[in-house]
Amino acid sequence: MRAITLPRHGDADVLTPAEVPDATAGPGEVLVEVVATAVNRADVMQRRGFYDPPPGASPYPGLECSGRIAALGDGVTGWAVGDEVCALLSGGGYASLVAVPAGQLLPVPAGVSLVEAAALPEVVCTVWSNVFQLAALRPGEVLLVHGGTSGIGTMTIQLAVRHGARVLCTVGSADKAVRAEQLGAERAIRYRDEDFVEVVRELTGGRGADVVLDNMGAAYLERNVEVLAVGGRLVVIGLQGGVKGQLDLGRLLAKRACVHATSLRARPAEEKAAIVAAVLSEVWPAVEAGQVRPVIDRLMPLDDAAEAHRVLEGSTHVGKILLTV
Repeated sequence: MRAITLPRHGDADVLTPAEVPDATAGPGEVLVEVVATAVNRADVMQRRGFYDPPPGASPYPGLECSGRIAALGDGVTGWAVGDEVCALLSGGGYASLVAVPAGQLLPVPAGVSLVEAAALPEVVCTVWSNVFQLAALRPGEVLLVHGGTSGIGTMTIQLAVRHGARVLCTVGSADKAVRAEQLGAERAIRYRDEDFVEVVRELTGGRGADVVLDNMGAAYLERNVEVLAVGGRLVVIGLQGGVKGQLDLGRLLAKRACVHATSLRARPAEEKAAIVAAVLSEVWPAVEAGQVRPVIDRLMPLDDAAEAHRVLEGSTHVGKILLTV
């Protein structure tokens, strides 16, 4: 099979297309012939040597894909060869074949093309498990999402607005602010020339945000705690701004607030299957009704994975970058 390999860690040029042994489906797994996969920040972190795959996972990057079932492993029921699916992966999406635990498969939603479906599994499972399950966002609450025009951000805005929340976000430019507000954000805060703490307080009458979804980590930790409302929940899902920061426990205590730091990739298969089942039940109907859509910046061939990483790292995109096989 064709795959994008990582002979060593480093810049985008280390991503190397190669012919490698075919993936095979073990017990409880399904072999998927990949049509498309998506580029995520986690792939960049893996390439740089900061985010190794969990034990037993494919060594190739790629945390989601879409395609057709090529084979069923022992014990798999409810699926058939030829079914069109998308899948949450622990790795291996940058390849023409990938083995997936059956519990991490999703049918392609009606109204979404097979290629477009590659933009959904990782982002929707991340948003649903963190914003709605862990942080328990309620209708009428204020959500602040950092990186509002990222893949995660564009999906968070849509799902939270549909849920009845007030959504604020941070973005890097005026053009991105327009795109975020078109998706439903009440206000996109340009972090380069605006202080998100001040803007959120102004828009909420000094109350702050009930939930903050953060991809920056250390760089934003103190201000994220500062912007929380009483009873607020900060969920850290990325470390683009570093791994170590100061946490003011006194301020956190006074607000009766909490901080969660969480990831999806290394969770046990049964936990991932439960999240996927919830997404199928709670989100797929909204996708099929056209209330929530994947936002796709561009399609690129799999062999152009290095250039796709450079685009992602340049942060000029809006939504997802997909690689087609």
